[in-house]
Amino acid sequence: MEQQVNTFIELLFQTHKAEWEATPSNDQAIHWLNDLLEFLFPNHCLNKKIIYEGQLRKNQIELENVLLSYIDTDQLNIGQAVDSFYGTLHQIYQDLRLDASYIYENDPAANSVHEVIVSYPGFYAIAIYRIAHQLSRLEIPILPRILSEHAHGKTGVDIHPSARIGVPFCIDHGTGIVIGATSVIGKNVCIYQGVTLGASQVSKVLSNIKRHPTVEDNVIIYARSTILGGRTVIGHDSTIGGSVFLTKSVEPYSHVFNTHQLRIEVKPNI
Repeated sequence: MEQQVNTFIELLFQTHKAEWEATPSNDQAIHWLNDLLEFLFPNHCLNKKIIYEGQLRKNQIELENVLLSYIDTDQLNIGQAVDSFYGTLHQIYQDLRLDASYIYENDPAANSVHEVIVSYPGFYAIAIYRIAHQLSRLEIPILPRILSEHAHGKTGVDIHPSARIGVPFCIDHGTGIVIGATSVIGKNVCIYQGVTLGASQVSKVLSNIKRHPTVEDNVIIYARSTILGGRTVIGHDSTIGGSVFLTKSVEPYSHVFNTHQLRIEVKPNI
């Protein structure tokens, strides 16, 4: 019995050692992410430019350390990847400012763009998506998914880092939204809670095939609608109503609604 236990422990140790040596620390990754978001959108005023410069350099070193902890430097030039990522940080920030403004414009309950930035889960999910997407474009493994799953857990919004989403983009409420890996979303698109952009079938052999829908510019998709399939295209300037189920394309300027109505009988309160 003792020998069996020792054999199992050795197997477990070797398996975990191999797997975790190729995986960044979740805590370290999320710490880097939080520091980056704090740099981009601080919750207090920083009075001196030198503080910003120090924050940015510190954040770069943190990312280098995250990547060095699990990536073989023979497979990825980490210094080059870090430089490339921070070279796009200004564009990420500009895109996020446009996203925040678009959310504000589409939500009558929002009082300011700043309120959107500091308190809206939809904006938080988009911010992490844009960071994770850039890391994914640099072919950095695992880390983008750790970040997207962190956003998923915090907001209920599940956006795969490989999805392509234009600017600006609006998520309202957000909980239950799923945007699959090969989804393509244009500019000025607004999506409400419970929307799924998914695959019409799930099979590992389809890994390298476009499986998720394309949503063109200026589209609104209301709550709980499901749109499936890699060939499904929602034409520009269309409106998809709540609880719609689509597996076929719709033309531009379409209005698609669920015509099934529940019959509600109202009786007098006697």
